[in-house]
Formats: sequence, structure tokens, C-alpha cells
Amino acid sequence: MLAWTIYISFIGAAVLMLVNPRHRLVVRGLALGTAVAGLLLALLGVLEYQRLAGLATIVDCSWIPALGIKYYLAVDGLSLVLVILTGLAAVTGILFSWNIEERVNEFFALYLALIGGVYGVFLSFDLFLLFVFYEIAIIPKYFLIAIWGSTNRQYGAMKLALYSFVGSAMVLVGLIAAYVVSGARTFDLVELARFNPFPASFQLWAFPLVFFGFAILAGLWPFHTWAPTGHVAAPTAASMLLAGVVMKLGAYGAMRVAMTLFPLGLMKWQPFLAYLAATGIVYGATVALVQRDLKFVIGYSSVSHMGFVLLGLMTLTEVGLTGAILQMFSHGIIAGLLFAVVGRMVYDRTHTRELARLRGMNLGRLMPFTAVAFVIAGAASMGLPGFSGFVAEWQVLVGAWHAFPGLAGLAGLGIIVGAAYTLRAIQQTFFGDQSAGPPEAPHDLAPVTWPEMLGVFILLGATLAVGLYPRVMLDLIVPSLNAPWMQALVGGIKP
Repeated sequence: MLAWTIYISFIGAAVLMLVNPRHRLVVRGLALGTAVAGLLLALLGVLEYQRLAGLATIVDCSWIPALGIKYYLAVDGLSLVLVILTGLAAVTGILFSWNIEERVNEFFALYLALIGGVYGVFLSFDLFLLFVFYEIAIIPKYFLIAIWGSTNRQYGAMKLALYSFVGSAMVLVGLIAAYVVSGARTFDLVELARFNPFPASFQLWAFPLVFFGFAILAGLWPFHTWAPTGHVAAPTAASMLLAGVVMKLGAYGAMRVAMTLFPLGLMKWQPFLAYLAATGIVYGATVALVQRDLKFVIGYSSVSHMGFVLLGLMTLTEVGLTGAILQMFSHGIIAGLLFAVVGRMVYDRTHTRELARLRGMNLGRLMPFTAVAFVIAGAASMGLPGFSGFVAEWQVLVGAWHAFPGLAGLAGLGIIVGAAYTLRAIQQTFFGDQSAGPPEAPHDLAPVTWPEMLGVFILLGATLAVGLYPRVMLDLIVPSLNAPWMQALVGGIKP
């Protein structure tokens, strides 16, 4: 059933290319129907998976027999959490793109192709197949930004594409090397993970090659510079996908492939990578604090929050790794909502993202629904109790305290700075000082539409549901970390 999340997305993309772009309502309806079908299949997959134990095979058949390459789709709790995230991001991204008018069928076709590639990455357990889907997810990003983007869109699209392809080349070299050195003539991730350990000398260079190749897309400092630029240049839906699921591809690949296959290399690089992750937390938060463009504030906050994901991975503790996976989900939901409010609900109506200009517009009175949505999303981003971010970041900090007490303190400082830039953005955007003069914003701002309201309610509902009842995700994540072939991360290596 879960395999159809991939197939439906690609079928929907192909159908949309055949629809007359002048029939905009039909195009939007088909795109939304396709995304909703994918989300429903993901949710049904949760019910099906709960009756299974360990890794559940979806499809396993030969693809390129001469090279031992299979079309192998499978799911465990880790990938299932991210499949659900992808479904939520796909549906809400379309709701917040309801106003797209230019080449609307091409926009949603590329959008669904990207979603299909993301589903494929999270469900692939043949590494060659995973790499193919990884590349499929990268290509539409360029066109979505270059054609429908805004600020420096050509530059932002090209920078993102170049960083992505450099990282992909590193990953491909590492995967081919693992295939050759293992001598197993297979790209099956589980079989390679169970393979007798790769030589330590090989892992010392193979691990960083694959890990950094994936981590570039996860926004690891100092390879993060594509992220804020890409977020600002992208249209709203593409920003939501970049922060919501595309950055998660990098973190997922780093954990699922590099950390699982090369545990000896991971042990050597663990302290250095933990330092980079903690630096990214503080750096991203500090730079966000001084930004003048509201979308850059959210862009750099994504770098900071992804630092928690990478720090959690480096703790090599069950609580830290669980927090990292949960933070992937949480950040995907919260950052998606923040980008939706900033890009669609504020910028498309006021035609500015400059905090200095927004400060005098009295948007809290003119756009009360938008203001409330941003305040709640900001509270979730700060990690207040009751939201998913609190549970995720708390677990990461606990894991970091056991593994790297000093870096846990540094990450805590990042949370404090995060609260400062979030409160600054809320105050200047919606509750600025009106004493300088009359509001600059027109009083006939377009009202909030039903697709926007629905998108807000879906994303807020998701972060509240996980924040108030985290077991809904933890019951999927923890058993997967305890799988025999994952024990090198939790049980086999001690920080």
C-alpha cells in the first residue's frame, strides 16, 4: 500500500502535464486530490505497520540483476514517521499555493514529482534505488525556484542545485566504494549493514564522504549557506518543502546510510561532527537574530533547528536518536507553517518582508488570523511545552548531556537566542510601534482564504497532537532503533 504513495504522486504529475493550464481549478483539484490520497495511504500504512514487527517489506524484486540492484521498498518506524511528514507537507503546500496562476499545471506537476521522489527515498532500502529517488527529488527543486521564485531566484536555484549535486556526487562515490569493498554484489542496505565490518581504514574516509554528502542537504554548518538563500528565493510551497522534507532527506541519508554502514568511521568523526552541529545551532540562531528580512529569519532558524537533528544523531544514545527523528518531524511541520504565514499570508498581501516596513503596518489589527497563527507557530518554534518541538529538543538535550555535556550547554544557549529572534519577529511584524506615523499597509488587504485556514489548522493540529501525546510517534521510532541491524548505532557503540 505504501508503495502507491510514490506511484500516485508520479501519475498525478504526468496527468497534470496533460491538463490545459487555463483550467486552473481542475489543476488545483487534481493536485490536491493526489496529495490527499498519498497522505491517506501513509496514515493507513501506520495502521498496517502496527501489526508488523521490525522491517516490513513492501516490494522486493530484481531490477538490474547483473549488478545485484533490486527494486526494494520497505518500511520501519523511522521511515514511516517521515512518510507521514511528507504527506502532510504535500497537502498543506498545495493549499498554500492555491493562488498560483502562471503555468499552474507545470508548477503542480513538478511539485508532485518532487513529492514522489521524497516518498521514494524514505521507502527505499536498496541504496542504488535510494540514490535514484534522491536525484529525482533534487531536479524539480531547481525549476520550482527558478521559474516561480522571487528574490534572486536564479541565483538561489543554482546555488541549491550546485550544493545538492556536489553532495550527491560524494554519496555516489561512497556507495560504489562500499559495493566494491563488500564483495557482496548487492546494494541492499540491510545486507550491507549485516556484512562483516568494512576495514577500518576504508571507513575512515568512506564515512565522511557519504555523511557530508548527505549532510550538505541537511544544512550542516558550514555547508549551510544554500539554505537561507534557497528558502528566500523559493515560492511558498517550495520553501515549505525545502524546510519540511528536503532538508530531512539529507539528515535521513546521513543516519540511514553513513552511520549504519560505517560505525567505525562514525566513532572517529563523532566528536567533530557533534561540534559542527552545536555550532550550527548557535550560529543559525544568532544570525537570525539580526536579520532584517522576515523570511531570512525563518531561513536561518531552520539551520539552527536542523542542528538539533544532527546533534541528536551524534549522541549515539537511544534518547538522543529518538529526539533527532522526532525533531525531523517537528521542524518539518513548524517551519512549513512559518514559511506559509510569511510567504503566502504576509508577503503576497503586503509585498514586503522587511521588518522595518512591517513594523509600521499594524498587521496584528488588519490580519488577526495571520497574527494568531504566527504567534502560535512561533511558540512552537521556541519549544514551548505542549508542542512537538519541546519533546524533540528535550530528548536531544538529554542525549547530548550524556554524550557531550559542554555541547549540551551550547545547544541550550541556542534555544535562548531562538526565543529572542522569534519574539523579535513577532513583535516587529504584527505588533510594531505605531507612534512613528500612520500604518503603511493598505486597509483593503485580501482576506484569509479557506485553503490557507485549512493549511494552518492541519499543521497546528499536527504539532499539538505530537506535543500533547508524543507516544504516537515514539511508539514507531523506538522499536526501529532497537532492530538488530541498527544496534551499531545504539547498542554497539557507546559515546
